[in-house]
Amino acid sequence: MTEAGVTAAEFGEPFRRFGELFERARQTDLHEPTAMALATADADGRPSVRMVLLKDFDEAGFVFYTNLGSRKAGEMAANPFAALCFHWQPMEVQVRIEGRVEPVTPEEADAYYASRARGSRIGAWASRQSTRLDSYDTLVERVKEAEARYEGREIPRPPFWSGFRVVPDRIEFWFGRPSRLHERELYTLRDGGWTKELLYP
Repeated sequence: MTEAGVTAAEFGEPFRRFGELFERARQTDLHEPTAMALATADADGRPSVRMVLLKDFDEAGFVFYTNLGSRKAGEMAANPFAALCFHWQPMEVQVRIEGRVEPVTPEEADAYYASRARGSRIGAWASRQSTRLDSYDTLVERVKEAEARYEGREIPRPPFWSGFRVVPDRIEFWFGRPSRLHERELYTLRDGGWTKELLYP
């Protein structure tokens, strides 16, 4: 223990802990264990939150993909910090992650895009995410146009579609307990290493 009552944690510890819990969540009856709330804020500090899907993680951070014209992409460009929250209710576990945001490499984006179902790749071309849509029929027509354009051909990744990585400096694990006496373990990145401490519920 340090003088502040904080225990130094091995660098990979919070990521290994997340990986173990993530694998447990995948064994539950959750429809989508990769679902996570993504909170961003604009240049004025006005927040917004939505659900996205985790597509990769390691000690470098937590990755998701989106249209670069979306509201969240615009907010991250103006204010490059974000927060994530996983809630795996059957396990009574939450994981909260906070940190700066950086773009994935073009190679990473290409590799993930190529792994998507063809319909999802077509959808990426058809959607002008977060902009006004006059009717759903317009979207259907745009999908048909994209399907015709790439019929019998490989579908390249749109230049306006890529991914982001949340590089954490704070990871909290919350475990539900009786009488609301929940367990909270907080990992904080300080001076290139992680420290671990417990929080009151």
